[in-house]
Parts: sequence; C-alpha cells; structure tokens
Amino acid sequence: MLNSETSRIRLTAPSVAHAAEVYDAIQESKTVLEEYLPWVPEHMTQAFVVSTTEEAIQNFETCQKELRLTIWHRQTNCLLGMIGLIIRDMSVPYFEIGYWLRTSVTGHGYASEAVGLVEQYAIEKFGALRIEIKAASCNMKSRAVAERCGYQFDGILRNARRLPSGKLAHTAIYSKTYPE
Repeated sequence: MLNSETSRIRLTAPSVAHAAEVYDAIQESKTVLEEYLPWVPEHMTQAFVVSTTEEAIQNFETCQKELRLTIWHRQTNCLLGMIGLIIRDMSVPYFEIGYWLRTSVTGHGYASEAVGLVEQYAIEKFGALRIEIKAASCNMKSRAVAERCGYQFDGILRNARRLPSGKLAHTAIYSKTYPE
C-alpha cells in the first residue's frame, strides 16, 4: 500500500495473526461501537473475527468489496482500530471510507490520519473520482473526522438506517470529488 504510514500510525493489510488483538479492541470498545455499527454483536467471538478476517484477506487479494486495513500506533505497536476502503463503483471510480477506533485512543487524530492515507491510496491506486464518508447523523465524532479531513457535507438521508438499538436514524453524507 502506498504511503501507508505517518510519523504516528501505520496501516497494514488484514492478517489472521492479529485476530486476537482485533477482538480485544472490539471488546474494549463494544459499548460505543454497538451504538452505530450493526456488525459489533456478531463480532463478539474470536472465531467470528477470524472468519471475517479471512474474508477481508480474500477481498484484499481480489480487490473486491472492502479493502480493510488495521491501524497501528508506530511507537507502541498497539492496535488502534480499523479502516476500510469500500468499493462502490469501479466504473466511476467511487469509494467509501469507514473506520472505527478503540475507545482508549479516540480524540488524538488517529482516524483523521488514517483517512488521509486511505484517501491518497484510493487516488493513486484506483484514480478515485469520488470518495464518501457516511455516518449516522447522531454520530458527531465520526462526522467530525470527515469535516477535519476536508470532506464536504452533501446532506442528510432521512430515515436511511436502523441503529443496532432498532431506532430509525438519518445518515449524514460527506464527500470529496476529484477532476477526471
């Protein structure tokens, strides 16, 4: 992956060798993550983390669906979270970036740095012309990352998602576009 690190973080391809660390980060952050991410309850076993990691490896090798990367702190080698480049339409090319961080490391700019690296990769590797970041409209921390990274607010899709709690919610959409 091009430009896969900054002075503070590095991104790596998915690896089953790190499944226990991913599981631990999800466990640590379960209360916050399950507010917005429907997959969290399913990831409450190490076996499921291994299974989804194997799928992520396959996606990475075939360049399909979502290219999921692990975010690491360079100095401590601590797993900070995950970030994915979701392939929406290669004919455009159009992508979406999704991310989460373990609770103990939020608020330090790591997600913003990771977004910048993945965005640059999408441009250099695939010639991205549109990249989106979507979040539940009530997820102000995720929305703040998009805004800090210079994404333009496109609007709100009303009643566009159900939160894991079952509550109906709106989706905020942010994007960057690049000239062809």
